[in-house]
Amino acid sequence: MVRRGTVVAGLVGVLSGLLVVPASANVPAFVVADGVSQPIHSFADAVRETVWVDIGLDLDANGVGDRVATDIVRPATAEPVPVIIDASPYYVTSGRGNEGERKTYDSAGVPIKFPLVYDNYFVPRGYAVALVDFSGSARSTGCMDTGGRSEVASGKAVIDWLNGRTTGYSAASGGSVVTAGWSTGAAAMIGKSWDGSVTQGVAATGVDGLRTIVPVAAISSWYDWFRSDGVSFRSFGTPTSLASNFENDNARSRCAAVRAEMTAGAPANGDYTAMWQQRDYVRSAANVRAAVFSVNGRADLNVKPVNWGQWLDALPASVPRKLWLSQTGHIDPFDFRRATWVDTLHRWFDRWLLGVQNGIENEPRVSVERSVDQWSDTADWPPAGTQSQTLYPVAGPVAGVGTLRPTPGSATSSFTDNGSGTPSSYIASPNATSTRRVVYSTGALTTDLRVAGVSRITVAATPSTSTAHLSAYLVDYGPATARSSTGEGIRTLTTESCWGENRPGDDACYRDTVATTANVDAQIIARGWADLANYSSLSAPRPLTPGTKYSMTFRLSTTDWTVPAGHSLALVVAGNDRSMTSTPTRLPRVTINLAETSVQIPLLGTVQAARSAAGPQVTRIQPDIVPGRLDS
Repeated sequence: MVRRGTVVAGLVGVLSGLLVVPASANVPAFVVADGVSQPIHSFADAVRETVWVDIGLDLDANGVGDRVATDIVRPATAEPVPVIIDASPYYVTSGRGNEGERKTYDSAGVPIKFPLVYDNYFVPRGYAVALVDFSGSARSTGCMDTGGRSEVASGKAVIDWLNGRTTGYSAASGGSVVTAGWSTGAAAMIGKSWDGSVTQGVAATGVDGLRTIVPVAAISSWYDWFRSDGVSFRSFGTPTSLASNFENDNARSRCAAVRAEMTAGAPANGDYTAMWQQRDYVRSAANVRAAVFSVNGRADLNVKPVNWGQWLDALPASVPRKLWLSQTGHIDPFDFRRATWVDTLHRWFDRWLLGVQNGIENEPRVSVERSVDQWSDTADWPPAGTQSQTLYPVAGPVAGVGTLRPTPGSATSSFTDNGSGTPSSYIASPNATSTRRVVYSTGALTTDLRVAGVSRITVAATPSTSTAHLSAYLVDYGPATARSSTGEGIRTLTTESCWGENRPGDDACYRDTVATTANVDAQIIARGWADLANYSSLSAPRPLTPGTKYSMTFRLSTTDWTVPAGHSLALVVAGNDRSMTSTPTRLPRVTINLAETSVQIPLLGTVQAARSAAGPQVTRIQPDIVPGRLDS
């Protein structure tokens, strides 16, 4: 069955796999056949242009509204089309995608290369693609403010322009007014990492015209990229230092006030401030009306998984949603599930931008990679029947080693933070005493146990010094083949596959990838970090008195993980994580009061029904993926 976006005069033919409309016909915006939009438009003849959109701010204080450069490619049709938007700071610096593609222009400034596959694939099918340079980056004016109002405005203003609510121009300064009469006003935003983060910020404004967002490995609260419950991440810098990597010359010379505001709002001690609050999109998630397709990696230590869980939890129940969760690190789905991704994204955009009633919103919402390249679908997330259950560490005959039970025990257990501990060292040898951590296990499970959501740990800790950092881990102990930390779980091949149409300077072919794997006996499924000085407030730390007991609750990362029968679920508590967090000034010995310590885990199934007596046996541990820059 063929369905047309508008009436087509004449016949529809097929030439070399491309559905084409005769030149004499009134070319429609789109044609649907076999349930999806078809490639009817010539990519080679597509319209390419740049519009500078006023974002309604003047952060560079030059007396003129800041404008974002918006490079557009759209079908050469008189019919209006919807728009797929990717706003980014990366287009002329580190580039986008696994191959680091950058924008290119001809001698007249007309855009030639549009990074990623969206233009090649979707423009022939009746979509426009708009790649927006963040304010203060590339060809835009204004300032970069690392997740702040200017970057959110960079995306929102383009949607407003598409709907006639703000002004676009033919130049970065001056120029003539440009309108978007070719647009239906319906827009999607998509992007990975920083790009994906701003999709959530824009959606949280409730802007009219935004029909869907596709955030991939996206930040929902910028505090949770730079900090965690009072502690600063070691290699992530500050909002100011991050922005400085991507600012253009105008921003470097004119945006000192914006940089000073960010620096003042990001104290090194990890406190939560008003600056962080402004960059917390979760607080405004109740405003979201756009459908959400969220894609994330369980092993992502760049954009930590707590970000996607708290975002989905905060969305209104009325918002249509879809979730993919891979075992990779900071990787785009185009590089870990390519064919299925392109097909699913195609149907998702058809549904929300073209109005094709394909039923994708009624399909299972959740797809999780349970083992390497093996995916399992679930109707919803968290899955029906998931309940938060409280488990307590109970001392055993071996010092620092015990069981994890639904009723509290007694006694205390201690460890010493020597400043060199890492997750791999903490989870090793779980049946033996370690001076650097304590570990409590369910023992081998007799049935599968699914962990789905954000866990929280409450620790009653007595430090021996005035400074103490804590880390905690949920661990699946048992033999498995998993994606390895090499390449964040993928390896890039020399072969290519093509997804869409080519034209000189902008091809649709990308190098293929395969999973990298390792045989392991332990996998961290959730983790968290905290500064004990923030036991009562994230915004106001209190000095610790050596020898005094403090109780603090902090978050572990979001997960959806099934611990299989025969494996053990364990809680590991330790001091500072040298691979991730800054070292406390005075390294402490920490004593844990077990009766007042617990972990709240969202479980499908119960530990009572699953537990047996055997402890975990570990010889092979999967190293963590070392987090890179946000864009890597």
